[in-house]
Parts: sequence; C-alpha cells; structure tokens
Amino acid sequence: MTAPQPISAPAPLKSLAGLSRGELGEALKTIGIEERAIKMRVEQVWHWIYHGGAKDFSEMRNIAKELREKLQQHFTLSRPEITTQQVSVDGTRKWLVALPADNIAQKSHLVECVYIPEEGRGTLCVSSQVGCTLNCSFCHTGTQRLVRNLTAQEIVAQLLIARDALDDWPSNDENRRVTNIVFMGMGEPLYNLDAVKTAIEVMSDGDGLSISRRRITVSTAGVVPKIAELGEETGAMLAISLHATTNPLRDKLVPLNKKYPIEELLEACRNYPGASNAKRITFEYVMLKDVNDTPADARRLVSLLKNIPAKINLIPFNPWPGAVYECSDWERIERFSEIVFDAGYASPVRTPRGRDILAACGQLKSETEKLGFRARQIDA
Repeated sequence: MTAPQPISAPAPLKSLAGLSRGELGEALKTIGIEERAIKMRVEQVWHWIYHGGAKDFSEMRNIAKELREKLQQHFTLSRPEITTQQVSVDGTRKWLVALPADNIAQKSHLVECVYIPEEGRGTLCVSSQVGCTLNCSFCHTGTQRLVRNLTAQEIVAQLLIARDALDDWPSNDENRRVTNIVFMGMGEPLYNLDAVKTAIEVMSDGDGLSISRRRITVSTAGVVPKIAELGEETGAMLAISLHATTNPLRDKLVPLNKKYPIEELLEACRNYPGASNAKRITFEYVMLKDVNDTPADARRLVSLLKNIPAKINLIPFNPWPGAVYECSDWERIERFSEIVFDAGYASPVRTPRGRDILAACGQLKSETEKLGFRARQIDA
C-alpha cells in the first residue's frame, strides 16, 4: 500500500507593501493587467500603499471592485510581524521585527528599528542587514554575526511598520511623526548598497512616503569604494562612524579601518557628491573614557576635518552587557566639544535616547540568537 503523500502548504501570497514602482508593475503584469494600463494601476496602488497606508485592497476606492478582488486573490499588503515593542521612559520606541528565514528549516530572522521623537521632528533608525560583519569593539550590534542582507522591500517595510504603529498616515500630513530616516540600525548599509538605493528611492518618492532625501542619512563605518556611488545615485546625507583620530586606535575600535584607513576615508568625504556648507557630512564620535576623549584627540579631529564641510556628533557611550568601555566624564565631553566648536565646527552632544530599552546608539542587537536558542529548547 502506498503511503499517503504529505500535503504541502500553499505558498504564501506576495505582499506588495514595500515594493518599488518597477517591482509593483511587474507584479501587476502577472495577474493579467494589460501593458497599456500598468502605469495607471501602479499609480493607484502606489498612492494607497505609500500615501494612505492601506492594509487591505478594499480600501482602494478608486479601483474597480472586480480588480480589487483580483488583487486580494493574488497579493497581500502585509508587513513583517512585530514580535516585540518596547517603549522607553523618554518616548523612544524599539520594534523587534520578524523577517523570513533563508529556508523553511530556519526560524525567522529578527531585526530592530527604533523611533526617536524630538521637538518638531521624529527620526526612524532602520536596519539594512541581519547582524553585522564589522565587529566594532564598542558596538553591541557588532557582536552579532552577519546572517544576510535585507531586501529593499524589508527596509521600506520598517517605515511602514513605524507609521502604522504611530498612526502616522496619510504621508503628507503636516503633523506627521516620522520626518527623518537614518540608516544607523543593524548592519553596514554600504555593504548592501543596491537595496539601500532602492529603499531610498521608495521612501523619498513625492507621491508616496515623501521623505526628503535631505532628511535621509546613511551612516557608514568607512566602505570607501561605495561612498561616491551613494552620493551620486541617492542624494542622501552622509554620516561617518569615525570615533578615533589615529589609525592604530581606529584599527582597534573600527577594524574596517585596516582596509580603508583614515586618510582614504577622509579623501572620499572631501569628494562626496553635493557636499557643501548647506549639506554637511556628519562625523559620529563616540566618547570613550580614557580612550579617545583627550583635548589632543579633539585638536587632531579638527585638523583631520580641514576642508570638509562637516559637523561632529559627540555620542556619550551607551553601555551594554559585557562592554569593556565606559562613557567619558561629562566635564571631558564638554571640554572636547568646546575645542571642536571653537575651531568652527558644530559639535552637538547627542542626548542618549532609549538607553533603558537598549535602543540607543551602539546598543542595537536583536534577540535572534537568544530566541532561537529558546525555541530549540522548547522544540526539543
């Protein structure tokens, strides 16, 4: 007698939420929409997804019922699942987001995105990779191995999730809560530049999510060969995770420096497309007690940045379990800031946000490994 064959589950429907215009057009062609109607249909669906925040095709009232039903049969508007939300005492929110695994035998991959409310604006910090390869010694995220790159759709979905959670639709609301995007979450954005470029294209589209490119900042630890491409093809603002003023120290803090030393990195910054006093490059500098926080460090920093339109964000070190560093004393941070400011550079000290939920700069590390271990124990 032949053993019964297992019945395979139907493949999940493809979500249109997070797709680029080109991807959305290709998806609509698969359900028989004629070529001559594709542009119009893309415009309609695009408007509802990215302007109105639609989560169901029934909301698309200017599309014929028959077509809405057809879309419902073949696609969804689903977002990745939020597995955990934490809210800090200062209003910062951190979401742990589940993304599909590479194969059915794996658990979902988890990434984090963080919303930081401020006076007159709100910044969403998005991830571009699951994990990270850079191993920066002061960064919690760097202690998690790289699993994979995010797709552009998964990057855009983090903005959709945030706007859903914050009731931040429609996109053009003058009082909207998410006004700025920073690629400063998990991963090195320039090691996933193609997806980052597409995500920026979707996020900045004036007929949809409508985030100005001058309000989108991409932070890199210094992937020098990709910096010009980022500027030429996205127009995004550039931030550099610098953190040291000598190569020996930066080799230790940011190991990527061994491949692209400070001199090469700063030359790429001097040539960054569009850089000007109106579009300054941000240099991020984490303040580590007795490591990089002396007046001599501050003077070297000023010298290094000569002829670069720059501002310097001084970041008090945010502790995390197992960290070997401490935050610089406040007096030392103030003295450092004064030296930089007196040299003509803006040198704001970034107020730590979300420390109590490990959502501050350098603290992001998803619970992937921990939750995966727990799941394996439960399954066993």
